[in-house]
Amino acid sequence: MSRIVPLEPPYTPELQAHFDRIMPPGMPPLVLFRTLATSDRAWARFRAGSLLDRGPLPLRAREIVIDRTCALTGCEYEWGVHVANFAGRAELTSEQVRATVLEPPTAACWPEPEQVLIAAVDALHHRATWDDVEFAALKRHYDEPQILEIILLCGFYRTVSYLANGLALPLEAGAARFPDAA
Repeated sequence: MSRIVPLEPPYTPELQAHFDRIMPPGMPPLVLFRTLATSDRAWARFRAGSLLDRGPLPLRAREIVIDRTCALTGCEYEWGVHVANFAGRAELTSEQVRATVLEPPTAACWPEPEQVLIAAVDALHHRATWDDVEFAALKRHYDEPQILEIILLCGFYRTVSYLANGLALPLEAGAARFPDAA
């Protein structure tokens, strides 16, 4: 059970309109969204700082960044939502999905540009920066708007992970679960 009780329907027309814009048709709003919406300020700030649009990264790279960030923060809630809803569209194999949680950036399942991307996510998570070699490697594969997006996604989904973990949000029905290390 969430530490803050999420809103239940019926929602105000304005809130329902927000949910309709960010949720796939026919899918109820996530517990995360319903919990944040208990505070007008938290919900407004989340939406204002949100990166729920497509952005300059291809879907595959975007999902790798999000999945790896959530895995590093131990956020099974958000990792599972993203894997269930986007891994197929992003053409991530089951081996790659597993690797976002259990493997180093150099895992053989990743092509070199994605190894660089995952190493960049890991560096931001562990050190909040990149050294010159890491940045140069990233620049070989990603342009400046994409690099900015990588930083923003890592920070945003770290915040999402804090919310989901700190509030002990229950895992969404149908969301993926972290793989076993076996």
